[in-house]
Amino acid sequence: MIRFTPARTYLTVAAVALGLAAFSAWCARSWLPAVIPAVLFVASAAFVLWLGLRPAIEVTDQTLKAGSRLVKWSEVRRVDQTGWVSPMVADLTLADNSRLRLIYPGETESSNRLLRMIQQRSTQALINGVPHRQLFGEAARPKAVAAQPAPKYRLLNEEDEADVERLYQKLRTAGSLDSEK
Repeated sequence: MIRFTPARTYLTVAAVALGLAAFSAWCARSWLPAVIPAVLFVASAAFVLWLGLRPAIEVTDQTLKAGSRLVKWSEVRRVDQTGWVSPMVADLTLADNSRLRLIYPGETESSNRLLRMIQQRSTQALINGVPHRQLFGEAARPKAVAAQPAPKYRLLNEEDEADVERLYQKLRTAGSLDSEK
């Protein structure tokens, strides 16, 4: 079993955003427009904290566990990745046509590793619209093409070919290339 936990960076960023929200709220006491960044900092801190507190994703040879949801690899029919890498967002379509959105707030390397593992273990799925066997298994075989002989190109004209043939026969009968010996 391999366990993918959220990166601790998200908790640090949430703490910094809360600190900036508190500072903006303090500034808002004397300058009212400072309420706007205070609200935005609180909203972003809440979102980043939500990402940092996501449950771990566990991958085994037979199952994928995301929070309380347990999915067998044989049930996955489609894996679609979004443009998001960190946090990684992927959509899984299951055999009963239900969808599961995986959100993994990890480091980029861990996100890529998790996505690769999901794609490799989903053997009955389409990976971004391409069948699994085409990506990881046997490649699509090209149509059989009848073997054609290689074309022969004339390097010498007929007169030169006759001269080469005559010299070859002369060397063959002499038994040596060096005629001066």
